[in-house]
Amino acid sequence: MKSDTILLTIERLKRATTPIAIATVLAGSLTALPASANVRLQLDPRLAEAEISPMDLNRAKNYARQAAEQANGGLGEYRAEPAMHGPSADAPYEINADGTITFTFLGRAPESQTYTVESVVTVDPDTWAIDLEYNGSIRE
Repeated sequence: MKSDTILLTIERLKRATTPIAIATVLAGSLTALPASANVRLQLDPRLAEAEISPMDLNRAKNYARQAAEQANGGLGEYRAEPAMHGPSADAPYEINADGTITFTFLGRAPESQTYTVESVVTVDPDTWAIDLEYNGSIRE
């Protein structure tokens, strides 16, 4: 996945944080940086183009996964693939022309290693409406 590099100048954040250090979450790790440091964040250009924040993408991913979990009998009966639990940038998503986000992912029974369910869930990051478009056998 190609990403544009966006330079975030932390100088603007000094007013809202202590000048000793700024805690920044990068790729799932917590790192303390000097207040004068610059941080390079890798952002998906599709998100910027659609004006979707990484936090909104993560929220949409969680809603999509939870919709599939509910439709498949809950966590006692169903587990979504790992990409739906990790960083949102690794989730299998597409940004649609209307600004909604569609996630297509697999699921399985908790005791199984074989995925048997495919779910297609679209989330609207403006209204948080969720549409479970498909939830059934894995299609080719």
